[in-house]
Amino acid sequence: MSRHRPSSPPGTGRHPLPPGALPLSPRERDVLPLLADGRTNQEIATALYLSPTTVKSHVSTILRKLGVHSRVQAAAWYGRSLAE
Repeated sequence: MSRHRPSSPPGTGRHPLPPGALPLSPRERDVLPLLADGRTNQEIATALYLSPTTVKSHVSTILRKLGVHSRVQAAAWYGRSLAE
Protein backbone atom coordinates (compact mmCIF):
# COMPACT_ATOMS: atom_id res chain seq x y z
CA MET A 1 0.00 0.00 0.00
CA SER A 2 1.17 3.50 -0.68
CA ARG A 3 1.18 6.25 1.88
CA HIS A 4 -1.67 8.74 1.70
CA ARG A 5 -0.56 12.32 2.19
CA PRO A 6 -2.79 15.34 1.76
CA SER A 7 -1.44 17.90 -0.66
CA SER A 8 -1.73 20.63 1.95
CA PRO A 9 -1.72 19.28 5.50
CA PRO A 10 -4.31 20.46 8.01
CA GLY A 11 -2.96 23.26 10.11
CA THR A 12 -0.90 24.75 7.29
CA GLY A 13 -1.87 27.06 4.50
CA ARG A 14 -5.05 25.90 2.81
CA HIS A 15 -6.31 23.87 5.78
CA PRO A 16 -6.44 26.24 8.75
CA LEU A 17 -7.12 24.71 12.13
CA PRO A 18 -10.14 25.82 14.14
CA PRO A 19 -9.54 28.70 16.57
CA GLY A 20 -7.72 27.40 19.63
CA ALA A 21 -6.69 24.14 17.96
CA LEU A 22 -3.09 23.02 18.16
CA PRO A 23 -1.05 22.27 15.02
CA LEU A 24 -0.89 18.63 14.00
CA SER A 25 2.42 16.77 13.76
CA PRO A 26 3.47 15.35 10.41
CA ARG A 27 2.43 11.84 11.48
CA GLU A 28 -0.94 13.11 12.73
CA ARG A 29 -1.40 14.71 9.30
CA ASP A 30 -0.72 11.27 7.79
CA VAL A 31 -3.33 9.65 10.04
CA LEU A 32 -6.13 12.22 9.68
CA PRO A 33 -7.07 11.61 6.02
CA LEU A 34 -7.17 7.87 6.62
CA LEU A 35 -9.31 8.39 9.72
CA ALA A 36 -11.58 10.68 7.67
CA ASP A 37 -11.82 7.93 5.04
CA GLY A 38 -13.44 5.72 7.70
CA ARG A 39 -10.52 3.36 8.20
CA THR A 40 -10.10 1.45 11.45
CA ASN A 41 -7.03 1.83 13.64
CA GLN A 42 -5.80 -1.53 12.33
CA GLU A 43 -6.23 -0.41 8.70
CA ILE A 44 -4.44 2.88 9.38
CA ALA A 45 -1.65 1.00 11.17
CA THR A 46 -1.18 -1.34 8.20
CA ALA A 47 -1.20 1.53 5.68
CA LEU A 48 1.36 3.58 7.63
CA TYR A 49 3.47 0.70 9.00
CA LEU A 50 2.61 1.52 12.61
CA SER A 51 1.24 -0.48 15.52
CA PRO A 52 -2.49 -0.15 16.25
CA THR A 53 -1.59 1.20 19.69
CA THR A 54 0.45 4.00 18.11
CA VAL A 55 -2.44 4.84 15.78
CA LYS A 56 -4.84 4.89 18.73
CA SER A 57 -2.54 7.41 20.43
CA HIS A 58 -2.36 9.57 17.28
CA VAL A 59 -6.15 9.50 16.90
CA SER A 60 -6.63 10.58 20.53
CA THR A 61 -4.15 13.41 20.07
CA ILE A 62 -5.83 14.54 16.82
CA LEU A 63 -9.22 14.66 18.54
CA ARG A 64 -7.77 16.67 21.43
CA LYS A 65 -5.89 19.10 19.17
CA LEU A 66 -8.92 19.70 16.94
CA GLY A 67 -11.16 20.11 19.97
CA VAL A 68 -13.60 17.42 18.84
CA HIS A 69 -14.99 14.41 20.67
CA SER A 70 -15.30 11.73 18.00
CA ARG A 71 -13.74 10.32 14.85
CA VAL A 72 -16.87 11.42 12.97
CA GLN A 73 -16.36 15.03 14.07
CA ALA A 74 -12.68 14.89 13.05
CA ALA A 75 -13.67 13.46 9.66
CA ALA A 76 -16.27 16.21 9.21
CA TRP A 77 -13.69 18.85 10.09
CA TYR A 78 -11.25 17.35 7.59
CA GLY A 79 -13.91 17.26 4.87
CA ARG A 80 -14.78 20.91 5.46
CA SER A 81 -11.11 21.89 5.42
CA LEU A 82 -10.73 20.32 1.96
CA ALA A 83 -13.77 22.20 0.66
CA GLU A 84 -12.38 25.61 1.68
